Amino acid sequence: MNNTQESFISKFFKLESAGGIILMISAVLALIFANTPLRSYYNFLLDTPVEIRIGALEIAKPLLLWINDGLMTVFFFLVGMELKRELIEGELSDKKNILLPGIGAIGGMAVPALIYIYFNISDPSSLKGWAIPAATDIAFALGVLSLLGSRVPVSIKIFLTSLAIFDDIGAIIIIAVFYTANISLISLAVVAVCILILSLLNKRNPESTGLYIVVGVVMWVAMLKSGVHATLAGVLLALFIPMRSKTNPDYSPLKSLEHDLHSVVAFFVLPIFAFANAGISFTDVGAEQILHNVPLGIALGLFIGKQVGVFGFCWFTTKIRLTSLPKGMSWGSLYGTAALCGIGFTMSLFIGSLAFEETGINLIFDERLGIILGSLASGILGYLVLRMSLPSGNRQV
Repeated sequence: MNNTQESFISKFFKLESAGGIILMISAVLALIFANTPLRSYYNFLLDTPVEIRIGALEIAKPLLLWINDGLMTVFFFLVGMELKRELIEGELSDKKNILLPGIGAIGGMAVPALIYIYFNISDPSSLKGWAIPAATDIAFALGVLSLLGSRVPVSIKIFLTSLAIFDDIGAIIIIAVFYTANISLISLAVVAVCILILSLLNKRNPESTGLYIVVGVVMWVAMLKSGVHATLAGVLLALFIPMRSKTNPDYSPLKSLEHDLHSVVAFFVLPIFAFANAGISFTDVGAEQILHNVPLGIALGLFIGKQVGVFGFCWFTTKIRLTSLPKGMSWGSLYGTAALCGIGFTMSLFIGSLAFEETGINLIFDERLGIILGSLASGILGYLVLRMSLPSGNRQV
């Protein structure tokens, strides 16, 4: 591995792991607010109405939905740019690096979803949350991984990051296909026009990315009104940001914008989202609430489903000799990494809000309880397994 690649991966890992630690702090603060006399202020803040009106166009939502529909669009925009870069010239451009994390991601989404479905098959309303345990929170997972320091080989970090990228692709597809409201054809027509304009801009390849952002904002508003979830506008916009400048071959508009947004997302967007969505009150919580089919399906999906899905699918793929373990990774460290994939937190919370916000049944409490329990157990197990399986003083390879 060359020094440039090592430097990039090292910087990326440090940023993501630091963001994961901030994410943990934000989640803890939310729990403190929700379980102390500060709870009324916490709920008042999230329920604060925020309205933007331009002529007949009106967007009126409580602050919580501005965070989930607005700020998270910035997160998905960054995810989209990372996907594009990785597929063009990153780790995923080499087919040898795609197969194992790709297969692991498929197992890590399918098995948790099946476990959740098993517990909720008889309840159509609860069944809408089937995709909640299918998600992996890369920032949280890397945050836990960073606690092991230099003992963790670069190959494990690359595997976990690549698997999370495939996981994000799956989450984007699930949101687009399964979590849409009533469709507005007029709004979708506006989205189509925006995509056409972005395509023309991409062909002209202007130096400034400002024009792309302006069109992206219009597309976000149209997507918000269309019934398709607005965060997908961020992914679509990312696909049209040029990888290279025509006038300056050494300049990458996409990489520049990605670099500028990394810190914003890691240290602002995701922590705010975590603070706004992780505030669950444990007052009167007992065995009945924990063993309810929704939190139980989510918790077991994340804790057991991710381990079985990621590790089992990767093991089978290597046994039939389609691929092999990356250099520096053992079966023990693979199992520990698979356990870390059970940290679903951010994406699970996001999908949970989409799954239950229009059911008319208050399952948000159940959803967050299962996510917190499953993610916490997965993080602890993954850390302990990796601590035991990785040799002390292991050099990064």
